[in-house]
Amino acid sequence: NVPEDQADKLLLASWGLPKAVLEKYHSLGIVQIFEWQAECLMLGRVLEGKNLVYSAPTSAGKTLVAELLILKRVLETRKKALLILPFVSVAKEKKCYLQ
Repeated sequence: NVPEDQADKLLLASWGLPKAVLEKYHSLGIVQIFEWQAECLMLGRVLEGKNLVYSAPTSAGKTLVAELLILKRVLETRKKALLILPFVSVAKEKKCYLQ
């Protein structure tokens, strides 16, 4: 669980994303993340580019964790990222969304 003193980590705005990115997420109704998602983002040195393996049911929000990690790393390091998705339809959706 997320410690009470870090409850603000559930707010998407607390992850240091640019205003335009936050506005896009907010327009989709995403203002905060689940506790388990915040826990994933706070594990070890994940935000520094270290590996993360996690599992959750379909439609639980796994992709959002990956998006946040990718966005933060790309914006902070100015390097490219590769996002591999399992279906063409999901890949097309994410392409439009991330542009």
